[in-house]
Amino acid sequence: MIVLENVAKRYRSETGASKWVLEDVTITIPRRCSVGLVGRNGAGKSTLLRLIGGIDQPTRGSVERRCRVSWPLGFGGGLQGSLTGRQNVKFVCRLHGYEEHLADQMAFVQDFSELGDAFDEPIKTYSSGMSARLKFALSLVFDFEVYLVDELTAVGDAAFKKKSRAAFQELADHAGLIMVSHDERSLKEFCSAGIWLHEGRAHWFENIDEALGRYKESISA
Repeated sequence: MIVLENVAKRYRSETGASKWVLEDVTITIPRRCSVGLVGRNGAGKSTLLRLIGGIDQPTRGSVERRCRVSWPLGFGGGLQGSLTGRQNVKFVCRLHGYEEHLADQMAFVQDFSELGDAFDEPIKTYSSGMSARLKFALSLVFDFEVYLVDELTAVGDAAFKKKSRAAFQELADHAGLIMVSHDERSLKEFCSAGIWLHEGRAHWFENIDEALGRYKESISA
């Protein structure tokens, strides 16, 4: 279970504090629930995902994680650029206490990410797509209870997308997903519930179709 209490977020710029991206968001996401985040561009979907994952902190309010939550799988940060893909995988596995089968885990990540020789090149030389594939493959090594997904199904060629979708389906069968995507088909395929973000507020819907319906109404008004 993930509990957000009165969460608000805004960022500071050179001219001072910006407008609130999120304001007074109070919501409880049940365990093993697959949720799609929907809303206009700039509505705060990726911001909310980062707050849930602990990548960012709220300006005020609290986020309580009562389960093991992954990093946002499409997030651009989180790896050490001067280290190689292999070194990053080794570091993250040791950090999470996964050392017993490190060689097998390393081989799996290298194979699934399809990085080839680039696996032994520094992360700073990777494209955003290569970095996303590496982190997605790495996430499959760990037994998270909730996986955070930010547009990752769009990464890679057709074959990799097919493989990713199959992996997503397997994740959805045994864990929760919180997913940001502009692809309605992906949201309907992987998510049962929905959160519609609008004007800084979060609205919970038990059915993803209802959340998508409210979102569509908001952009056609």
